[in-house]
Amino acid sequence: MKRTKKTAKNLWFIVLSVSLGLNVLVLGYYVLKPEVNKLVLKRKETAAKKETANLFDEINPVKGFTINAKYENLGPKMISSGVIDLDKFKQTYEKSSQPLTKEQLEILTKGSDKKIKIDRDNSYFLLNFFWAVGLNNKSKVLDEGDIVKYGEGKVGNFASTGGWSLSKTQPMDYYAKSELIPMIAEQESLVQKVASNIYRPCCDNSTAFPDCNHGMALLAVLQLMAANNATEK
Repeated sequence: MKRTKKTAKNLWFIVLSVSLGLNVLVLGYYVLKPEVNKLVLKRKETAAKKETANLFDEINPVKGFTINAKYENLGPKMISSGVIDLDKFKQTYEKSSQPLTKEQLEILTKGSDKKIKIDRDNSYFLLNFFWAVGLNNKSKVLDEGDIVKYGEGKVGNFASTGGWSLSKTQPMDYYAKSELIPMIAEQESLVQKVASNIYRPCCDNSTAFPDCNHGMALLAVLQLMAANNATEK
């Protein structure tokens, strides 16, 4: 086909239009990219918050949950042994603007025959309460388990041992010294089995190696449940 001036002009117009169009697209991309990124990021953050909220609701539901075990005289036993200094314990909660309730004080000083309910209002109280139980209770987990193996003669250097500051004297004075929760051999074995298969996200260690406060507290809960004839399930 013979190229005419008109054809050449049209081709140049097309090339120019395409070029301008591409430039507009590129310019638009860089102009809008930050806003698009913000929108995508916002959606991701919203989804993450929702997922986190759902997870929190799952592990710490508003209604709480009850385990088939009672406080009984664990509180008075610990105050008697010295692993809990009542004044220090109360001051800790007062300083955190979460003073102990009348019921919690009674659990510590008089004991309670109520089943243990864990909820958002008392989880902080129970963390320290059961941390003290786990530390003080005589058990094979503490006498012969991983905490002894990996402690290499310095068991008192772990967060769950050396970190306990609410006792009358040094925390290791109370380490596995009191039979707070009597268990028969089968119950001890059950605790060891279950604890060995529960891993904590904070330390990535099993509850059979209770090197932090969460692990020590959970160990105590498992011991109390086993002593109340809980099954593995």
